[in-house]
Amino acid sequence: MNPTTDTAGIAPLLAAGPPPDRTRVEGWQQWLRTRHAFRPAPRMTLAEHRALPARRRALYDLHRTATHVNLRLQETPMSVAVAKVLRTRLQNNALSFAPGTRVGLMVSGGGFQGKTETVCDAAAAFEELWREVHRQLAPHNEPVPGTRDVFVPVAYCRLPVKATPKALCASILDFYGAPHPKTLDGMIRAVRDSLRDHRTTALLLDDITRLRLHREDDQDTLDLVRELMDLNVTLVLIGVDIPRSGLLRGSYLDPATGQLIVPDLPRGRSHNPSAATQTERRFDLVGLDPFAYTTPGQIRAFVDHLAGIEDQLRLLRAQPGMLTGGHMPEYLYRRTSGVIGLLRRLIEDGCTEAMAGGEERLTVDLLDGTVLRPEQLGDLNAQAGELPDIPSTPRPHRRRRPTRGANTVFEDRGLPDAAGEAG
Repeated sequence: MNPTTDTAGIAPLLAAGPPPDRTRVEGWQQWLRTRHAFRPAPRMTLAEHRALPARRRALYDLHRTATHVNLRLQETPMSVAVAKVLRTRLQNNALSFAPGTRVGLMVSGGGFQGKTETVCDAAAAFEELWREVHRQLAPHNEPVPGTRDVFVPVAYCRLPVKATPKALCASILDFYGAPHPKTLDGMIRAVRDSLRDHRTTALLLDDITRLRLHREDDQDTLDLVRELMDLNVTLVLIGVDIPRSGLLRGSYLDPATGQLIVPDLPRGRSHNPSAATQTERRFDLVGLDPFAYTTPGQIRAFVDHLAGIEDQLRLLRAQPGMLTGGHMPEYLYRRTSGVIGLLRRLIEDGCTEAMAGGEERLTVDLLDGTVLRPEQLGDLNAQAGELPDIPSTPRPHRRRRPTRGANTVFEDRGLPDAAGEAG
């Protein structure tokens, strides 16, 4: 690979336009196909960079910037555990042909912890497997491209900030590009038809903890969410700190299965008054926690994660151990509390500053001047607890000007002490 001419990795990124909208079936499929397509900038020495013509240097720096803001999703011990449970649940439910309620999954964790990306990546791996199974075992059932009933194994939706049963139905129908009936009963029938006709086996509902249950609409929306489990789909709910959100009110743990039993709400203007008499809703609850930094094993896992990030960076003065040596791991943990999203944001902003200022490496002094602010973290809802607690930023170290030493030639140093005389 020639670092002076290779820009193939960045060309598809610039030509693709805005990121794919995963809340639409076309955007989900585009993300599914291209999520591993980006190629990071080739490595280059400082001397090679200086030897580049101005235009090539600008293109390469743009490619480096794209590399730093598109760091690949790295597995962590926490995300591996969540992905394993999710893949097992999706496969088992997809292979079950008995009618009835499917056991769902709740993925809980702190804000900016990577819950959505972990779930979407695991669901994408399941979809690729499930499509391959259909191609090999039932090729005659494959739908014709361009027709209405496109095969959609996984559907991804986000709960609206102000949720109502109609708004939730609209979000699901928008994913398929289906029309909206005028009445709630008509919208619910349309949702059922879309899930069935597109042979959807997994429905991911993100930001579920935006339901605060202090409004009757929230209660009715949660009742509808639970009813969706009767549609032969695996319901995956993603939210911030689900156990403390109030969504599990009245729930209890089944000692025989270890699953969470979630009863229907007794209040609210439910569109289905007999919901409380239906099959119990069962969920597996898994948590995606931040890194801890107490035991040797926890510290080693965090340092290994930093090593993976360091390998992806393209700073020209970077040295081995830039993120993993000395006190840097402890410093980075103190700045981010082990939250994956905050760590990525700090590294990304630090790389931008290192390139702009010519430092071309990450140091404690440089990162001290990198401030993390809530408005930098995207469209997160603070009222739903989606914003993480950002540790206070240390004040940048001010370098003191060296002062001229005092002339001590004529100072009286006193008489030597007894020990000195004895020596």
